[in-house]
Amino acid sequence: MNAVGVAAYGPVENLQSKAVPRPQKPVDRQMLVQVKAISVNPIDMKVRNGTYDDLPDYYDRVKPLTQKSPNFHIIGYDGAGIVLETGPDVKHFKPGDEVFYMGNPVMQGSYAEELMVDERHAGHKPGSLDFVQAAAMPLTYATAYESLVDRLEIKKDEKVAILIINGGGGVGSIASQIARHVLNLPIVITTASRPETAEFSRKMGATHVVNHRGDIVQQIKDLDLPTGVPLKYAYITSRTEQYIRPIGDILAPFGKVCSIVQAKFDMYGSQFMSKSLTFVWCWLGTGPYHHYEDDKQEKHHEWYEEAGRLLDQGTIKCHLTLRLRLTAEGIREAHRKMEEGRMIGKLALGVDEPGEGRAFT
Repeated sequence: MNAVGVAAYGPVENLQSKAVPRPQKPVDRQMLVQVKAISVNPIDMKVRNGTYDDLPDYYDRVKPLTQKSPNFHIIGYDGAGIVLETGPDVKHFKPGDEVFYMGNPVMQGSYAEELMVDERHAGHKPGSLDFVQAAAMPLTYATAYESLVDRLEIKKDEKVAILIINGGGGVGSIASQIARHVLNLPIVITTASRPETAEFSRKMGATHVVNHRGDIVQQIKDLDLPTGVPLKYAYITSRTEQYIRPIGDILAPFGKVCSIVQAKFDMYGSQFMSKSLTFVWCWLGTGPYHHYEDDKQEKHHEWYEEAGRLLDQGTIKCHLTLRLRLTAEGIREAHRKMEEGRMIGKLALGVDEPGEGRAFT
């Protein structure tokens, strides 16, 4: 089969198409999936570039991908496709099912004609979405949901406000919708710096938007929020080190902060201790990466099934804003656009999108 990845980590030009062996027969709860569409995320660019630092031993863990045959790291994490074959213990899916899914962080990725997927990290593709739209959802939806519900422990119908940094991004635009339309929070404040990103963020659920290029503390004070609706939660999806102190200044006592962006920062001298604030990280791959098992092994599958229902009902909107043809050049173009830092929402690539070149070549 054909796949797109790197033999050596580095710039966009290192992304190449290569003929590689098909995945082996699925075992346990694995499914072999024919990939119809993929999305591109910030993590893809960091991994490709050799600078991914969320995990201190990441490149040691994936070293066999480039040092053993086929000496090629297939990049990519989420996508959508059709189940070809299932392992003996699979219970949620059957061959022919249309699915959307997340891959394993230390195995070969989704930029390939076929991918091995654990059914616990997959859901049935929403009927209202095509494959490209569906491929845009898994990583951002599960990250946002795990951050807000598992890590921040927000309760449905809480009379509180949340601040979401970078409301126009892939995770931020989904988190805004979950906060406003699933958890029913009365106030969702997001940050955006351009008129088009502010408008997009409002469409995605923000009740208020402030400019992160200005003084966000003063801007939030100027919103004159109701006294009975404290700003209890903050969710950082960009530049943790830049926002940690302003968040400490503006958050209500006993509030909680979650970040998904690795950074070096110091809380000393901030209001975090005086307000007894809680800070937590969220990384979607923690369970499979550390072989951690508990009684919530089905949670990601359940979230994807719920996401499908919410998308079909129109409660959650797909945040896809750019579609490309799924070729090596299409993926390189996607990485370039992401590196420009001006993307709104998500971009995804499909094998049936118009354009030149055979898929995955």
